[in-house]
Amino acid sequence: MKSNLIIVESPAKSQTISKYLGDDFIVASSKGHIRDLKKQGFGRFGVDIEDNFKPMYRTLREKAAVIRELKAAVKKAKKIYLATDPDREGEAISWHLYEVLNLDGRDYERIVFNEITKPAILKALENGR
Repeated sequence: MKSNLIIVESPAKSQTISKYLGDDFIVASSKGHIRDLKKQGFGRFGVDIEDNFKPMYRTLREKAAVIRELKAAVKKAKKIYLATDPDREGEAISWHLYEVLNLDGRDYERIVFNEITKPAILKALENGR
């Protein structure tokens, strides 16, 4: 049974990484961003200026199927690894995944790697945060 779920940004990465790992891993893709700022609020910029400039997010309609698939995979997984890119955009995608997939209280880690090689992936899995 596949008890570990790794979520990356792109389907190509998920295919490559899945070749490096054993049968207890499933590698899925968010296919990029899953949320964006709403086009409302002050100046239609997606912030609530009356609530300390709190951002107002919306789930991207075109990602509904991806989110359903990821939620189903999360339910089956014992451990979840968020493995989006190690830049600001990747951090944002991981945070949105954490929020939308309700990972609070779940066994999860954020992992990063700078190359898609077996040694880099294995090292990232050993050094999650």
